[in-house]
Amino acid sequence: MELKSLPVNYLPIIFQMLVAMGFVVTTMFVTHKIGPKRVTKDKLTPFESGIEVIGNARTPMSIKYFLVAILFVLFDVEVIFMYPWAVNFRDLGRDGMIEMFIFMGTLLAGFFYIIKKGALNWD
Repeated sequence: MELKSLPVNYLPIIFQMLVAMGFVVTTMFVTHKIGPKRVTKDKLTPFESGIEVIGNARTPMSIKYFLVAILFVLFDVEVIFMYPWAVNFRDLGRDGMIEMFIFMGTLLAGFFYIIKKGALNWD
């Protein structure tokens, strides 16, 4: 038995997305229109985590912070690709296992390269 994917099968998903987007837009519009609008001096001052702002927000930061953040996102996204593989593990068979070993090997090689370059060292 062959399964066919027809455009009509996607109508419930499209309808749900439209309802969700409509709810978000309607909620934002209504709360903006009927919400209180009290502009005071305290509300217009910059405020961050309970601390008054001191100095310039454009202070240079170490590039290491951004590098670690980008590497975290990169490896985190790569791990997301393992979930569909784990769900379909039995259906993919030996070929799926070999492909995942190649994927994991490439990911591990990238991780060892990052360690070797010292990208995660804070010194």
